[in-house]
Amino acid sequence: MEPIRILLADDHTLFRRGIRMILEQTQDMEVAGEAASGEEAIAMAGDLVPDIILMDIKMSVISGIEATRRILQENPHIGIILLTMYDEPESVFAGMRAGARGYVLKEAEPEELRRAIEAAYRGEVILCPIIAKRLLQHFQSQPEPRSDLLYERLTQRELQVLQLAAQGLSNKEIAEKLVISEKTVKNHIGNIFSKLQVNDRTQAILYALRQGLVVTEPPEAG
Repeated sequence: MEPIRILLADDHTLFRRGIRMILEQTQDMEVAGEAASGEEAIAMAGDLVPDIILMDIKMSVISGIEATRRILQENPHIGIILLTMYDEPESVFAGMRAGARGYVLKEAEPEELRRAIEAAYRGEVILCPIIAKRLLQHFQSQPEPRSDLLYERLTQRELQVLQLAAQGLSNKEIAEKLVISEKTVKNHIGNIFSKLQVNDRTQAILYALRQGLVVTEPPEAG
């Protein structure tokens, strides 16, 4: 298999070098280029067309969120993971609405970053555990009224899959948690999209959070 080609976009040279060193130790990943600003990230995304972009959310002039939005308008297949020192819910919402497939804290362990890259490459949306927990806490403290009954179309199993996805688990991890195959998880995800009338995993997760469908503790298999 071809390695996952990654573009690093961060205005701190030392941080980019550290991430490059981590990725160079992974055989199935390679750094296709480095951008030191949002403007460079936009230009290099068009030239290099990487599989994944690791994007700093806090950059001057053009933020990582705005760069994400512009890049995905031209290259919607690129998976963008936002990296940040912050985990405010508002920033997470903005990043997800812009189309980011992941949101990882810069202090995360290397394995967590690699896991997020692999999930984004498969087209999944994944949040690091800390951010997923903060999102749940935010919506639980500010509940919104359930505005429709689409969620009632979900089976119990589909609801379990949706809850786990919203807690930041990948398809593989959901499969292990519920003791089912990864292919079955993918089928459930497709059914969830159809029943909730959403186009992708990000929209499904945001819907679940807004409707109060996600619980603090992971749902039990059954």
